[in-house]
Amino acid sequence: MSKGLLVVISAPSGCGKDTIINEIVKEMGNEASISVSMTTRDMRPGEAEGVNYYYVSREQFEENIRNGEMLEYTTYGSNYYGTPVGPVKEKLKNGKVVFLIIEVEGGENVRKIFPDCVKIFVIPPSMYELEKRLRGRGSDKEEVIKERMEIAKTELQRATEYDYIVENDVLEEAISDIKTIIRAEQLRINIMQTKLREVIENA
Repeated sequence: MSKGLLVVISAPSGCGKDTIINEIVKEMGNEASISVSMTTRDMRPGEAEGVNYYYVSREQFEENIRNGEMLEYTTYGSNYYGTPVGPVKEKLKNGKVVFLIIEVEGGENVRKIFPDCVKIFVIPPSMYELEKRLRGRGSDKEEVIKERMEIAKTELQRATEYDYIVENDVLEEAISDIKTIIRAEQLRINIMQTKLREVIENA
């Protein structure tokens, strides 16, 4: 079985990272999955355990932090949100491509635990287009849009910390670019060395 690949995806709000990754996972089928986060907030109607989130108590989440079982985590309001290490390791062990869609801050911690992870930053074609997309949602108030634009400027300055930068101007092209990156990374020597040993041993 080939070694799995952890792909970290970050982007400012409105860049379409969720749409891109959902399409790729749909195309890849059982070969890929999106990492499921853990939270202390209550389950909402229509959500399911292990699909939308892993739902735990605050005490359990904090115990996971103390035991080093969280890949990254943050707080929003009074609730914790984060990525448990266990399920990610299990999927990688099974040879899957695992997508981890997280904020820039969380991306820093991932490589400490998974040094072979691939970090991809998705950028908009322009700040004008980003603002247009945010307004196009029709769900955010003016102050929220302005705040997200300011946060985007800060996040974009850190894009050079990633291995790849992909522009999402045309959705299909962005999807193709990321799929190309994944295939190239799967062929790297540190990923293919198990297969290489098998070939040599069976010579």
